[in-house]
Amino acid sequence: MLVVLTVWLAIGTFGVLALHRFALVAKVFFPMGAAASLVLCVAAASAMGGAAEVAELPFGLPGLNFHLRLDSLSALFLMVLGGVTTGVSLFAAGYFRKGEGTPPGLLCLQYHLFLASMALVVLADDAYVFMVMWETMALSSFFLVTANHRIAEIRQAGYLYLLLAHVGAIAILLCFGVLQANSGDYTFNNMRAQHLSPFWASIAFLLALFGFGAKAGILPLHVWLPEAHPAAPSPVSALMSGVMLKTAVYGLLRVTFDLLSVQLWWWGVLLLSVGLLTALFGVVFSAVQVDMKRLLAYSSIENIGLIMVGMGLSLLFYAYHMSALAALALAAALYHVASHAAFKSLLFVCTGSVLHATGERNLGRLGGLIRYTPWVAWLSLIGALASAGLPPLGGFVSEWLLLQSFLFTPGLPNSFLNMLIPVVAAAIALIAALAGYTMVKFFGVIFLGRPREEKLAQAHDAGTLEKIGMLWLVAISILLGLMPSQILKAISPVIKQLSLFDLSPSIAANAWWLLAPISVARASYGPVIFLLGVAASCTLAYILVRLFYHGRLRRSAPWDCGYPLQNARMQDTAEGFGQPIRQIFEPFFRMERELPSPFDAQPRYRVLVEDPLWYWLYLPIARWVERISQWVGMLQKGRIAVYLLYSFLTLVALLLMAKQ
Repeated sequence: MLVVLTVWLAIGTFGVLALHRFALVAKVFFPMGAAASLVLCVAAASAMGGAAEVAELPFGLPGLNFHLRLDSLSALFLMVLGGVTTGVSLFAAGYFRKGEGTPPGLLCLQYHLFLASMALVVLADDAYVFMVMWETMALSSFFLVTANHRIAEIRQAGYLYLLLAHVGAIAILLCFGVLQANSGDYTFNNMRAQHLSPFWASIAFLLALFGFGAKAGILPLHVWLPEAHPAAPSPVSALMSGVMLKTAVYGLLRVTFDLLSVQLWWWGVLLLSVGLLTALFGVVFSAVQVDMKRLLAYSSIENIGLIMVGMGLSLLFYAYHMSALAALALAAALYHVASHAAFKSLLFVCTGSVLHATGERNLGRLGGLIRYTPWVAWLSLIGALASAGLPPLGGFVSEWLLLQSFLFTPGLPNSFLNMLIPVVAAAIALIAALAGYTMVKFFGVIFLGRPREEKLAQAHDAGTLEKIGMLWLVAISILLGLMPSQILKAISPVIKQLSLFDLSPSIAANAWWLLAPISVARASYGPVIFLLGVAASCTLAYILVRLFYHGRLRRSAPWDCGYPLQNARMQDTAEGFGQPIRQIFEPFFRMERELPSPFDAQPRYRVLVEDPLWYWLYLPIARWVERISQWVGMLQKGRIAVYLLYSFLTLVALLLMAKQ
């Protein structure tokens, strides 16, 4: 593992030495980084289920060395990191262009430093190295987000991201302060040995939820995510959404299930509620977006909410000593971590190819790209199907496992929860349906229909390295969909480490092609059988059409309602597609309508949908901070005599306090 991290840092250093040599950085250094990522993925997979390995490195401050630990939980997230970054780095080798703000060599350093810091966050075994790497991850990703720093909106998005990242980091630092229980030892081994009271354990959990939630983008700490993702280059957006958000999930899992010695049932209810609100908020806002990267950013908020729902349900089961069901819910959450990392990274890199091919991010100016960018279109379709939770891809498996977990909640020894949980399950089904609706909009508006702009006829398909990177991510999504039993068996050591229950015997008791986490009699899913059934149905339909209707096909213009002057503007737009959702969930939005004037040469109707939490929560906080800063600024008179007076009064106050 450390060899791979060293290689990443070396690649970044060589990038600085070749600061403006674009061809060397893009065609040599980024593929080398992809190869190192693949080695990391293989090494992490081989370490899964083995004994925990620890190391102490002579870095840091005197008496504060770096403590590292590789266990099954770390190995899983390293495997996700390595697998996803292999494809994204290959895509980045063909994606980055000259003249996009940051010099290519410096971008190479920031990129590989970002990868190394995420890996070290996962490997950290004490609060010191964790926080150092957490801040390194935040700073390196900030510089990547603001790569095109000449644009004011991009700088603003980067500052917002950095602000919330540091607010969350303060909460995480306070959480570690509570976990070490005034012992002065900030190693994770010492934190595991502490037995906190329910009160202090709850304080630590709430601080962890706030701190890691700020990085993950849970409600109401999500506001940076739809701003930073559109601002960042597409490979960076893919890494942030696919991998960096998962480091926050890792941190919350590590604190809740590993470092804390007690788990309370209401923690699960809180996490379940926050996750449900986050998922519903994210999918509703995703459905009405007209910017393709903002649409995917809100979709990431939705998927993080689903992961939190799985974790909350697992925590609820665990608190009531229902270990088997806790393991099932945790398996759903961890599976969704991997599947979301693959399909969301794929969708972000596909939008990067669309952006380079057309120069457009606005859905209202796209359309018909399947004619000009067929590779990108078909690969995007696989990502959209996985994001919609359709079989036989990875997104379906995790959501199916999550719904299976909800079916067992009537066994909870709490009548109120038994009544509440079915409502949550129904909301999850609604979220899944809206996610499918959003992906139909995403793919249909971009790739189907007719081009809405004349310049789209000049669009070009992705390059060779970009195609290879996308194909790699497609392969992961398909593998997660077709081999769920094998993958669950592989990650069962992680589930056992956290929930103290081993799912592998029940999985191994069934055929390799059948997924039945509890029992075949209860519920089962055969992805290979489903795929063969779909293939057989399509083949049969093709044969029947060829036999009975071949040669009878007649092409004609679509029904035009009596209006013969058809053009691309007659087809459904992104705004029109999202209009029913906008009407149903209107209380969620803050909308501004721009109505056309009858005297306009080109009348235009536009609806701006904004996040109400920005105006209800963040702007009032910003105004109060600015007002307090002005009051504090009044103390700065610029005269040394006044500053000496402040020091004298402070000294007198301290002496009086000491005397009392």
